Amino acid sequence: MNLSKHPVWLVGFRPFFILTCLSGLALPVIWALMFAGAIGLPHSGYSIVQWHAHEMFFGFGWALLGGFLLTATKNWVKIRGYHGNALVFLTAAWCFERIGMAFGGSWPQPLFLLSNQLFLASLVGMLLWSLLRHREADGYRRDNGYFLLALPLFLVGKPLMLSADHGPAGTLMVLGLFRLCFLIMLERTLSEFMRGVFKTEILRNPLLDGTIKLLGLAMVFAGFLPPQAGAGIAVALALLMIVRFFFWKPLLACSRIDLGIMYLGYLAIAAQLLVTAAELAGRGAWVGSFSMHLFTFGVMGLIIPAMITRISRGHTGRKVMFDSLDKGVLWLMILALVLRVIAPQLAPASYRLWIELAATCWLVGFGILAWRSTPMLLRPRIDGREH
Repeated sequence: MNLSKHPVWLVGFRPFFILTCLSGLALPVIWALMFAGAIGLPHSGYSIVQWHAHEMFFGFGWALLGGFLLTATKNWVKIRGYHGNALVFLTAAWCFERIGMAFGGSWPQPLFLLSNQLFLASLVGMLLWSLLRHREADGYRRDNGYFLLALPLFLVGKPLMLSADHGPAGTLMVLGLFRLCFLIMLERTLSEFMRGVFKTEILRNPLLDGTIKLLGLAMVFAGFLPPQAGAGIAVALALLMIVRFFFWKPLLACSRIDLGIMYLGYLAIAAQLLVTAAELAGRGAWVGSFSMHLFTFGVMGLIIPAMITRISRGHTGRKVMFDSLDKGVLWLMILALVLRVIAPQLAPASYRLWIELAATCWLVGFGILAWRSTPMLLRPRIDGREH
């Protein structure tokens, strides 16, 4: 049997959404156990905080982003897309990176660097090849220019984030790149979702949308700009996002949790920008990396489960609907946001408890998501189409 012909290798979202669920349920629990001293540190040569940040962004985050972009780019440029052995290779490279980050501290440096860069460099190269080679057929050619800029910058931000000298600036860069990608994805998908669910259009103004994306790109370099300049850009971007939010019919969208949670994630981006501006200006005293976790829990934690549920159903030929259990997962992720981000500001003495409770929410939420979505991702489409 040729394993590369299995349904899981037909299109990019299938293997990588499974990996997203598995890393989403495991990584926060592993971090909570490390923070409590219940298990030892990974033998990677990096600090525990660097390991945690790297795995949440380049393990969990890039599993989702890779699955989404591998699927979306083939539709944008109207090609078959990567499948079969190409996806087997990328999945193996993703797993190789996790092994390296856990045990690679004593490996020869070239081997560790290979493990750390193989997945991202290969995937970025493949995505860029698709977008550039078929650029004339790209229905989103202008907007996708931001992906052409952002994707290679991940290859710069990754080693910077892990470096001893530029770690904070590199982390801001990686967060900024994820922020830009989510801004583009939300702008594009929410228009489609509101049209599909409510038969209504939301504001799409080229000047406003373009300015938001341009400022989002500028914020990628906030860690390398004078603090006041970075703060000013963050405030301007947040304010423009909030203005646009009120023209996106939020009351209508929030009448359904599956769409409302995407809007909450959008607001979390704006809130995180305002917090970042305060931090860059030297103001605000927060508990527990408030700005970082506002993004990871408020943006990634809220938006990603809804994306996985919607795409896993729609792209396997099923009706896109959220039943009570699916909605329960989304409410659980909202609870995790409150426990990890808000509760520590109110009761900092119980900080460890909040970490453990939030990690439990992710364990249960992504566990249910994996249980519900994995069977769909492992089987052929139910409508008879190949992919």
